[in-house]
Amino acid sequence: MAMTVRLPQELDRQLDELAAREHMSKHALLLQGAELVVRARSRREDINRGMDFVLQHDAELLRRLEDA
Repeated sequence: MAMTVRLPQELDRQLDELAAREHMSKHALLLQGAELVVRARSRREDINRGMDFVLQHDAELLRRLEDA
């Protein structure tokens, strides 16, 4: 799918410099950045679900440990 991205001038310049240093296109660099954001958010959601599970299923144990 095609998409137009409007970047602030300074960010665009920084991406140009980074892409040149990394020997990759700015397009590839932006894809890599988008993938990192998606993975990080997904990981955060997994951690939150895990914490919710522990807090629900081990609530009594956690209360007993709190009093120990």
